[in-house]
Formats: sequence, C-alpha cells, structure tokens
Amino acid sequence: METKPTEISISKMFEGYNRRYKHFSQTLGCSMTFHIYFPPSSSSSSHKFPVLYWLSGLTCTDENFIIKSGAQRVASAEGVALIAPDTSPRGLNVEGEADSWDFGVGAGFYLNATQEKWKNWCMYDYVVKELPKLLSENFPQLDTSRSSIFGHSMGGHGALTIYLKNLDKYKSVSAFAPIANPVNCPWGQKAFSNYLGTNKADWEEYDATSLVSKCNNVSATILIDQGEEDKFLHDQLLAHKFEEACRSANVPLILRLQPGYDHSFYFIATFIDDHIRHHAQALNL
Repeated sequence: METKPTEISISKMFEGYNRRYKHFSQTLGCSMTFHIYFPPSSSSSSHKFPVLYWLSGLTCTDENFIIKSGAQRVASAEGVALIAPDTSPRGLNVEGEADSWDFGVGAGFYLNATQEKWKNWCMYDYVVKELPKLLSENFPQLDTSRSSIFGHSMGGHGALTIYLKNLDKYKSVSAFAPIANPVNCPWGQKAFSNYLGTNKADWEEYDATSLVSKCNNVSATILIDQGEEDKFLHDQLLAHKFEEACRSANVPLILRLQPGYDHSFYFIATFIDDHIRHHAQALNL
C-alpha cells in the first residue's frame, strides 16, 4: 500500500498553491485525501511555514473548505499553510455507514471509536498523530512543530477537543459554530453511542464543555464565532454551555454571536480572515 502522499491536483491561488493529495492511511485502513494550501515561497530556502489544520463539518470532504472559505487570501499574506483533511474513512463498505448524513461516512466526529463495527473510525489519531507525521516526513517546507487548529460545526467540536487534550501540540484554537457540548445534543448522542458505546464517561473525553472544565492551564484565548440565525444553535451546538464552562474554569474565551448569520459557508467566509489572523499571531510568536 502506498503510504506516501501522491499529488492528484494543483491550482494556483493568491500566489500560492492548493494541492490535493491521496495516501493510504494505516490508522483508518483506507485511502484518504487531504488538501494543503502552500503560501507563496519566500526567497529563503530554509524558510518553513507554520501549519493550521482545518476540520470540516458533517457531510463535508477535504474539498469544501478549500473551495468555499476564501481562507487562502489571508493565509497567503500571513505565510501560514492550511491543512484540510477529510471527515471520515471512506470506501470500507461497513454496513450502515452511509444510511444517514450525520453518522458514518462524512461524520467521523474526530474520535477513536471503540465499538468493533466502527473500529476504523479513528479520526482523532489520524488528525493528531498520523497526518502530522506524514506532513513532517514528506513536506520539508512545513514546520509541523508550529501548529494550530480550527474547524466548523462537527469540525469545531474536533478542533476544540483535540486542542484541549493536546495543549502541548497546538499554539491556538478557534471554531465556527462548534458542536460544543455533544453529550447533550442529538448529533453527539447518536454518534457517541454508536462509536463509543453506552458509558457516558467515555463520551466526556470528546466533549469540549466537559474537557474545558478540567483545564487549568489554557493560556491562549479561544475564539468562537456563532451565527445567531443558525437553526442548530439551541438544540445541537450549545455554545452557551461551553461559555459557562470556560467562565468557571477561567479559560479565556472570545465568543462572538453574529446577528443574522446562519450555519453556512457564507458565515464562515465572512469571518475567516479574523480566524486566520488569530492563529497567525499565535504561530509567529
């Protein structure tokens, strides 16, 4: 199996390049695709770009963010590489994997599944371990020791939980409309019960609100944007629960409720520049 990444597409954008790669993932047991946006190279051959991981939401692939967000404009100016992985294993043909849009294919929830049927659904290890190693071994122009992470919806959940569990690995985190308290919402309960079983203590290991209440050493400010017209805000996303937990734990949070905005990429594209700059500042300290 070819574990080294093979380039499958390239397109120039803001003087840098979107490059898409395919590789066989040992963690997930299938072929995976991911995108890298490389900013324009400086004249110094020794210069390395810090990396900013984007985790996408339910039903997305590695393409949605690269095509729709407009993140490349400020990433190019700030000299930050963007890494966009897929949202689940694909092509494994597990029974029921594509029966619903909010579970299985396109819905990996950035955890390591413990239930035998879904044992390949280990997006947590893929994002935290396998992908950074792959990048550092194959792309000398990237400095994976300087990393930050952000995401949207399910990917916002992924970014927050991965950051809170790995404060030594990431310089900063932000999120758009994250699923901030999945143990208490239908999407999270459906995914966690199937991937992790019935023990609620196991669920809390992948719940940002639960994790942040145990954190006492978060120094970088967490940035969250949330549209006030987002139809999922009050039953699925539960930003206020995360806000309360941050306040109780003295974790620095900027939660911006944006009037009139929904859950879509129109919302993400509107505020993406602020997020890129938030991370560029942390990465370039």
